[in-house]
Amino acid sequence: MAIIITDECINCGACEPECPNTAIYEGADDWRYKDGTSLDGTVVLTNGQEVDADEAQEPISDELYYIVPDKCTECKGFHDEPQCAAVCPVDCCVPDEDVVETEEELLAKQRFMHPEG
Repeated sequence: MAIIITDECINCGACEPECPNTAIYEGADDWRYKDGTSLDGTVVLTNGQEVDADEAQEPISDELYYIVPDKCTECKGFHDEPQCAAVCPVDCCVPDEDVVETEEELLAKQRFMHPEG
């Protein structure tokens, strides 16, 4: 499952640089599938959705840091634990029960975004 940032977030920003997928963004910031990945141009995501990796996407939150579920792999393929949760001073980076994925799905997503690794 992906990780979410709850409304207990104090907007400290400690999590953002720790994400190996660049899946964490400051509130109100647009995001792109290509940010921090090898994705470029039109791609078909592992869930079958076709997207333009270069196109700016609407922020998920206007007030708090947020995690893009399509880019979150819980750090599988990079680290033993989600790095956002490891550095969060208020423990607001928690599993998103609405986005449940197996370890195999998370690793496939990681390989899709970072085929060179």
